[in-house]
Formats: sequence, C-alpha cells, structure tokens
Amino acid sequence: MPDLLSQNQILYKNESYKIIGAAMEVHRELGPGFLEAVYQEALEIEFIKRNIPYQREAPLKINYKGHTLKKEYTADFICYDKIIIETKAVTEFDNIHEAQVFNYLKTTGFKLGILINFGKNSLDYQRIVKER
Repeated sequence: MPDLLSQNQILYKNESYKIIGAAMEVHRELGPGFLEAVYQEALEIEFIKRNIPYQREAPLKINYKGHTLKKEYTADFICYDKIIIETKAVTEFDNIHEAQVFNYLKTTGFKLGILINFGKNSLDYQRIVKER
C-alpha cells in the first residue's frame, strides 16, 4: 500500500468533514474574540451532539531510543482515535503552530492533524498530513 495519497484522495475524508463542520458551528455561534479554552469547551459540546468520538487534552508520550520521556505533549483533542485536533484563537497561523501539530503526529504515529483557528472572522483550518 503506497504511503502517498493521490491528489483526488483526502485522508479520513468523512471524519474530517464532521470535525470541520462541528468547528464551523462553534465559530458561527460564538464568532472570534474568545479565549481558546472557550472554543474547546464549545467544540466538545458539538462533538458530543454529533457523535464524534474524542479524547480531550489527551497526553502524548514521547519515546527516545526505547525510553519514554517524562515530558509529554498534550493534544487539545484526538478524534476517532486517529486524528489530532489543535485549536487556536489567533489572528494568523504561524509556522510554530504547524510544527506543533507535526510533532504531535511524529509522537503518535498518526497521519492526520487538523489545526483550527477560531480567532478570525471566518473559521480557518489546515490539514497537516504526515506522509510517512
């Protein structure tokens, strides 16, 4: 099975659409200007309403040469046991936000992370795919 997806394929398409739909509803209802924690709490309510399986503030173990490090990352959400969700409430995404999600993907071995920004007038999101 090839690692790379063709341009016509979207990794975890249906699950992604459901997650983004929930985020759009939160943004439609609240708009920009709240703290990240407010959006996370509202998003959790939408996940429950839409039967989207999730873990909130999921600890991510970091392994180094067979040793589990004491330092852990914490993902805002893991949905469907395979998609990392990181929420922000900022004016613009920064490279550090993308790097954060990519590090979460490296740590977990998951292939997809979705970075969601509630801080703009329109919901902004990025799908971050780890190819290998």
